[in-house]
Amino acid sequence: MSDSSFPVSRDAWLQSEATLRVRLRQELVRRQLEHHLSDPPSTVLDLGAGQGDKTLELADRGHQVVAAEPDGRMRAVLTERVASAPQSVSERITVSSAGFGSLGDVAGRTFDAVLALGVLMYLPSGTAALAEAAALVAPGGTLAVAVRLDVSAVWRPARRQDWTAALAAFEQWDEARATGSDLRYTNEIGAPARADSFDRLVTAAADAGLTLEEWYGIRIAYDLEERSIDAPPPSDPAEFAALVAVEERLGAMDPYRSLGQLAHLVFRRRVVESSAN
Repeated sequence: MSDSSFPVSRDAWLQSEATLRVRLRQELVRRQLEHHLSDPPSTVLDLGAGQGDKTLELADRGHQVVAAEPDGRMRAVLTERVASAPQSVSERITVSSAGFGSLGDVAGRTFDAVLALGVLMYLPSGTAALAEAAALVAPGGTLAVAVRLDVSAVWRPARRQDWTAALAAFEQWDEARATGSDLRYTNEIGAPARADSFDRLVTAAADAGLTLEEWYGIRIAYDLEERSIDAPPPSDPAEFAALVAVEERLGAMDPYRSLGQLAHLVFRRRVVESSAN
């Protein structure tokens, strides 16, 4: 992942782990994935595993996980967290330096599930990365990606009533549509990022032999104000539970899911039945 724009904001990402927006995203993705992953044990490739939240969660549930993280510092944090986990969890995890554009020890392998959660927006092309990840999905397996959609990138400054930024986003939208390119933006942690077209991602997946099984919006009603970016989780567990319940419902409904800060798309590779001789 040498072309990734992520390293410039690595420290900000690590510091944001305890915020409500990150905890909310993790919980929503967990719930959404439960509907699509095979029962454990199954094989999972977590591409861009970061500090390992999803890796540790899935290994704790009994899955065999390859946690692929090309960034050296992030991988060090990941390795330390895996080493500190109970043996029953850590023994199910293999840490790899593989990444998009340099698959290394995972090249040529296939997995029951491949995850690329919050990764594609830092890469030069979402469709190329999706095709690369799709090649690692076993027959009947799933590919889950969490991306920023171009619709969301335009909507966000408008809903925060930052009219100047919203107009600038519309200019980028028009230019991207006219040139067939991707919309660019700066994300919550200060990294230059890229927003994907929903239709282009679905088409790229179809070209790679995957069909869209379901998709969800993440963080729709939350993040309405800039000050919510670094807000801590509420002290009352009931308040957090209510927030998750509302976001979960909105994230599965049209038209609201298109406006989420992230879109969680789950694809599946069809099992090809062999014809009888």
